[in-house]
Amino acid sequence: MRLRIGGHAVVAEVASTPGQRQTGLMQRRSLAPDHGMLFVFRHDQDVCMWMKDTYVPLSVAFIDAGGAIRNLADMQPLTLDTHCASGAVRYALEMPLGWFAGHQAAPGARVQGLPTSP
Repeated sequence: MRLRIGGHAVVAEVASTPGQRQTGLMQRRSLAPDHGMLFVFRHDQDVCMWMKDTYVPLSVAFIDAGGAIRNLADMQPLTLDTHCASGAVRYALEMPLGWFAGHQAAPGARVQGLPTSP
């Protein structure tokens, strides 16, 4: 799926089922530039992410149903530390560590091209 954040293109794999969301980017050793994974939830909900069995350091954007980034978190590989949204969200987008900061995508930025909920 192709998304846009502040004029920057992103290619995101979509994780919309419980199994896909549970597996996420586990066992990956690398990500291509500007590639990530979009987690899609059926309803707005409290969301937390962790890095179990994930080797690539990631940054995550928690995104509301209107496409606005609510908050960001940086996550280190192979940890069970939880990183949570600041409120109920519809999406979470994981990208390589530092991607959002490097593209000036801060809370409040809009993500375009998001799918409707599953």
